Amino acid sequence: MQQLNEAIRQSAPTRTCLIVEDSSFDQERIKRILDKSFKGVFVAVAATIEDARQHMSRYQTSFILLDNNLPDGTGANFAIELAQNPDFARIPIVIVSDWPTPFMFDKAQSAGVIHVVSKSDFGARYIHAAMNHRVQPKRMN
Repeated sequence: MQQLNEAIRQSAPTRTCLIVEDSSFDQERIKRILDKSFKGVFVAVAATIEDARQHMSRYQTSFILLDNNLPDGTGANFAIELAQNPDFARIPIVIVSDWPTPFMFDKAQSAGVIHVVSKSDFGARYIHAAMNHRVQPKRMN
């Protein structure tokens, strides 16, 4: 029985979390939360939206933790871009931002983002929500 459980655990699909964050401090903080609370999650990090696009063109992504203020654009606009792409529209996204604004909330909602949370309030419960969320793609006009 123990061997069967180990075989099941080893054959379970690995989930990939893409962290899109330009601050190395915040990257490490989010990775620590993931490592401490969730086993079997591969973590990829992109410092820019372009890096995130390149990662997503090559690798499967299970969920995204996305900063809003990035060197090459806003996370909210990137979330809208992903929502418009049938290959990526079902990926759960949590925006983790220093200063969430009502405008950001509106854009995030229109893109189907499941949570917008300040970095100071971010914790494992938001990762858990992303891992267990079934996104219904938004129809973007």
